[in-house]
Order: sequence, then C-alpha cells, then structure tokens
Amino acid sequence: MRRLRVLLLADTHLGFDLPHRPRVERRRRGPDFFANFERALAPARRGEVDLVVHGGDVLFRSRVRRELVHRAFAPLVEVAGLGVPVVVVPGNHERSQIPFPLLAAHPQVHILDRPRTVRLEAGGLAVAVAGFPFQRQEARARFPRLLAETGWRDAAARIRLLCLHQTVEGARVGPSGYTFRGGADVVRGRDIPAGFAAVLAGHIHRRQVLTTDLAGRALAAPVLYPGSIERTSAAERHEPKGFFTLELRPGGAGGRLERWAFHELPARPMVDLEVAAAGLDAARLAARLQSRLAAVDPDAVVRLTVIGEVAPGAATVLGAASLRSLAPPTMTLTLRRPRQTPVR
Repeated sequence: MRRLRVLLLADTHLGFDLPHRPRVERRRRGPDFFANFERALAPARRGEVDLVVHGGDVLFRSRVRRELVHRAFAPLVEVAGLGVPVVVVPGNHERSQIPFPLLAAHPQVHILDRPRTVRLEAGGLAVAVAGFPFQRQEARARFPRLLAETGWRDAAARIRLLCLHQTVEGARVGPSGYTFRGGADVVRGRDIPAGFAAVLAGHIHRRQVLTTDLAGRALAAPVLYPGSIERTSAAERHEPKGFFTLELRPGGAGGRLERWAFHELPARPMVDLEVAAAGLDAARLAARLQSRLAAVDPDAVVRLTVIGEVAPGAATVLGAASLRSLAPPTMTLTLRRPRQTPVR
C-alpha cells in the first residue's frame, strides 16, 4: 500500500536577531535559526519525504525587508523545485499574510493565505491539505465556520490533512507546563471533525502530540505541534527543538497517521545567571562577572541579572562593550535590570 511521508516544521522565526546593518559586532542569534532551518529541510532535499508542511511563523515579524523574505523562502522554493510540494500557513508573526508573496511563487509552493483546500499529488497519492491563516480574534467561535469555508469536504483525496497556526485546547507551554483550556483564542478539541488523518499545527513552541480533549475523549484526528526550531525565550530553555516526520496511509474517510518521529536540532543552551554586586568596586565586579561567565558553556545564550546595589564607580562594568569584553566571543549575553533581592 502506498504511503505519504511528510516533513512538518513550524515557528522558524527567520530574521530574529539578524539586523540588516548591525551597529555593534557581536554574536547574533539570527544565523542559528537559519542554520536549523536548513538542517530541518535536509530530508526533503535528500528525497526522504513526499510533502513539506510549514505550520506558520516562517518570519519573525510581518514588516521585513524584501531580502529577508527572499532568503527565507529560497530553501522552500528549492525543495519545491525538486518535486516535493510545500504548504505554508501564515502565522501571527506574519500578521496572517506572507510579505512579498511573489518571492514564494512556484507551482509547488502553496500558501494558505485564506480559507482554502490545496489538492496535490504526493507519494503517488491524492492529498488534500485544508487550512486558513492565523486568526487573532475569536478563533474559538469562528473555527467551525472558517473550516467549512476551506471546502475540505468537497476535495476528493486519499489523505486529508488540516494545517493550522492556532492554539488547540490541551496544548502545554512553559517550564510549569501551563495547559490551554478556555479562552477566545483556544480551539476546542471537539470542533475538529472526523475526516482528517492529522492536524499539523504551529504557534505552540513546545513539541507535542495531542490525542485527547480535556475530558479525556479521543480527538477525531491527532494534533501535532513540532515546536519552534530554536529557543526564542528563556521559558523554552529546557525544551528540545526540532521537527517531525510523519508516515500516513490511506484508509477510512481521510487516511490515518501510522507513525511519527521527532528529530532534534542543535539548539543553543540558555542560561539564567545571577551575580551579586553589592559592595564590589569596578575591578572586583568585573572579576566576579568574568569568573561566573567562564563557568558557563561558551556557546550559551545568557540572561544576566545583577543583584544588589551597584556602586557608582562600578556601573561602567555593566555597559554593553564592557560585558562583551568579559564574555567569550561565542556567547550571546543580555543584561536584565538589577533588582534588590537575595541571590538564590
């Protein structure tokens, strides 16, 4: 029996910390995102998948330079040129639309820029991918109508997929595992109808697969979040980053998901570092900072918090140029506002 092999990635946030004309030379995080984007697409370039789906937030924001859009979409167009169809749903960072859409123009690149269903041939199978761009307002109430507007029921296909950039109830985020339950922007699990093999989703940065609703009832189709390809905030510092590959086969109304695998990407470590400054002059504060930074992975993204009152003569040590001189050049370092609390 034929099978469909899908590569699912999302939340690439290309352009993050990648200024066009940087005023200061320092280690930037932007290249990390592009490097992992290329790594994630490698199976498609090797001919190991039949379809690529991007779950949204290709870019880090909506107003970007044309050059960035070209750089971001060139790898997707290249994959499409190899005969692998690509489907992209615009996310919230793109304000639900892809800027400079002509840069993504290719007969095998399909942008879900409105509620629609794309029918294509992949893996020798007729495949229908339905979806709509990120909905910021009243997504919970509007979801059934938006889904109906895609016309997914009218698309004859052996396998049907739903592609979203939304929060589905039961999704978890953050170090404490916060669970989305209600709210105007949270889609109900029971509103996902039968007839799809899987829901391929972006927007949630932690990788996870949802198979039941909040009451423990089985969802009509599993919801797969591959998560972001790099850590975008300290809340994600313990999360592995990567992408999914899926294997689906025909069967039933819209096919079935037989297996999936998560492929981890080399995300940089994130570290919260607290340093007590009270009672230290400039030389001693600099020495303490340098010692603490030397004990951290030199490739880390470090969020530094200086605790205690900083002596007037020592304040210059906390300047951007001074901190860069104390840290390894491979480290990305940011300083938080000092606060008056004890070191934990």
